Amino acid sequence: MAGSQPNILFVMADQLAPQFTGAYEHPVVRTPAMDALVERGARFDTAYCPYPLCAPSRYSMLTGRPATEIGAWDNGSELPASVPTLAHYLRLAGYRTTLSGKMHFVGPDQLHGFGERLTTDVYPADFAWTADWESPAERMGKWWHNMTSLSEAGRAAATYQIDYDEEVGFAAVRHLYDMARDTDDRPFFLAVSFIHPHDPYVARPEWWGLYDPDDIDLPDVPPAESLDPHTVRIRRGIEADTVGYTEAQCRNARHAYYANTSYVDSWLGRLVRVLEETDQFDNTVVVFTSDHGDMLGDRGVWFKMSFFERSARVPLIVAGPDIVNRTVPNACSLLDMVPTLLDMATGGGPWPDLAAPPSGRSLWDSATGGHDPVDETTCEYTGVMTSHPMFMIRRGRYKYIHCDTDPPQLYDVQSDPLERNNLVGDADHVDLAADLAVEVTERWDSAAIRERVLASQRSRRVVRAAMETGDRLSWDYTPPRDSANQYIRNHMDWAGAGPRTRYPPVHGC
Repeated sequence: MAGSQPNILFVMADQLAPQFTGAYEHPVVRTPAMDALVERGARFDTAYCPYPLCAPSRYSMLTGRPATEIGAWDNGSELPASVPTLAHYLRLAGYRTTLSGKMHFVGPDQLHGFGERLTTDVYPADFAWTADWESPAERMGKWWHNMTSLSEAGRAAATYQIDYDEEVGFAAVRHLYDMARDTDDRPFFLAVSFIHPHDPYVARPEWWGLYDPDDIDLPDVPPAESLDPHTVRIRRGIEADTVGYTEAQCRNARHAYYANTSYVDSWLGRLVRVLEETDQFDNTVVVFTSDHGDMLGDRGVWFKMSFFERSARVPLIVAGPDIVNRTVPNACSLLDMVPTLLDMATGGGPWPDLAAPPSGRSLWDSATGGHDPVDETTCEYTGVMTSHPMFMIRRGRYKYIHCDTDPPQLYDVQSDPLERNNLVGDADHVDLAADLAVEVTERWDSAAIRERVLASQRSRRVVRAAMETGDRLSWDYTPPRDSANQYIRNHMDWAGAGPRTRYPPVHGC
């Protein structure tokens, strides 16, 4: 199939809410590279993460299966090596598969189908971030977000996140050149995953300077007594209701977030330029998305872990061969990436054998001008700041949220985009709320899921304690580097090395 299949450049930000991008019409935030994709591609306007937390969202995206099905309970959960991913399927379809950057893999398998990984991960690969539902009110100490991200928000020349993303971008750029220079004619799937604009909210001066502090919009925060129980738990867990933050800190944090969004956008633009420089632009589909969003002060909370729009929504922009320039209003999810990219890779033809049918649906028809009759998706949460599973159904204009310990919530997201008016109990929506409540019990066995979560947490705590006893064991990925064969070495022909590594190639060489 090589030769007729498009390359796929899959670029992922971390914690980027589409509402805070110029590509999704924010009046302040500058995202020219995303804008350029939108101008020639398809923008999905109601795309969600399958789980509003980093690792489980990524696992579900890569496997095409819900977190509760594969045991992706929290940020300290292992993705089993036996669960096939999109990278495995694309390899079977004839692709070279490469990862540069974060994917938050936990466990000894740090590749999960990628034939090559260019960088280490930014976060630990062990069970340190395991939630504890038997002590749900206790903070996880250094592993929980807190208001330090706001009190220290601002400018800096370097941070570990900047260091990381510079490496991720550089490695991806070099890899695109390497693939253009080599003789392997297989199509590529290159996933490039940045950590920004994830907190801490600290930006380099040149990106910070793009924005006037007076232009930074502030969130509309409803009265505390109107907040739902889970939002109250998040506020307590991140210390927003104890340590708190000032308006100036809020403005600085959002300023840095906007700046770092522009920074990630600049890397997207750089990668697309390399596609142009290496004559791969016309045969490469570019996908841009994020693992989840950021509340960024809405409801007085920050970060994610919530089903509200700023936390659960993600950007999803697709541009390249056969893609139609359009906006797609239908609700969809990162769960849809496996069937979508398989259709992309096979031209809608037969897929490789799958271990299980994907839970999502292909968005390829939507991206190429067809009609999608489906307008719904789901989301799950079993992480910190709850003691019971949480579920969301988005269908058409409505969103329904369920947790066994909390009152149900129903919102008309179309007429109430900030989700301030809970329609459960409203006379005009009684039947809808009742039907969705029944559907939740039919889709999910909450009690059984809770027992699986608790059993997994206990097991992982034991393994973590053992790994930290005696000589420390690590699953963190170390990228191989063959320095003996890089650049110019004694066993190489000096005269041949220059032409071999030059792109475009020297005429006649």
